[in-house]
Amino acid sequence: MNKEVEKLWGEELSWIEDDSLREATEHTWELALERSVLKAEDLNRIPFTLLVGPDLKVTFMDHKRSVVHIARDAGRKINEMYHGELTVDMDVLIAGAILADVGKLLEYELDKEGNAVQGNYGKYVRHPFSGVSIAEQCNVPAEVCHIIAAHAGEGNMVKRTTEAYVVHHADFMTFLPFKERLIIK
Repeated sequence: MNKEVEKLWGEELSWIEDDSLREATEHTWELALERSVLKAEDLNRIPFTLLVGPDLKVTFMDHKRSVVHIARDAGRKINEMYHGELTVDMDVLIAGAILADVGKLLEYELDKEGNAVQGNYGKYVRHPFSGVSIAEQCNVPAEVCHIIAAHAGEGNMVKRTTEAYVVHHADFMTFLPFKERLIIK
């Protein structure tokens, strides 16, 4: 396993039981890091979103790991409690959650102070599109590419699989409160 990707995702990648899917997921992150101005260590310092403000302490990887862990827990509960009438493919779910924001690595540029800012590419091509493009180059299967494509607002235009719904909600429940929460003092 690539050392940078292992530092970012070692534990979570090990949850994917299918060897070829795990390898394709890992390779997608390797390719995104190769094409990005960001290094793996930057992902543990930059804010997870540029939409909230520059003082946000929650890093890109804090958010990404939380989404993967929440999605995994939700998928397990669905499989456990819905009598087989609603099922989740855990490998697809975990790979999709790990890859949902991989395209963001292409959206950033670094300013003169080394802060991550939205780059020109990111203004034109949002991360669900660039993420699918990179994943397809790494032979990630369609059901996982669907999660990447459908996890953000763009996914509101298509029918989502159960796995895509789970990742979408795990992502937004850990993003929207930063952006839109009601604070009562």
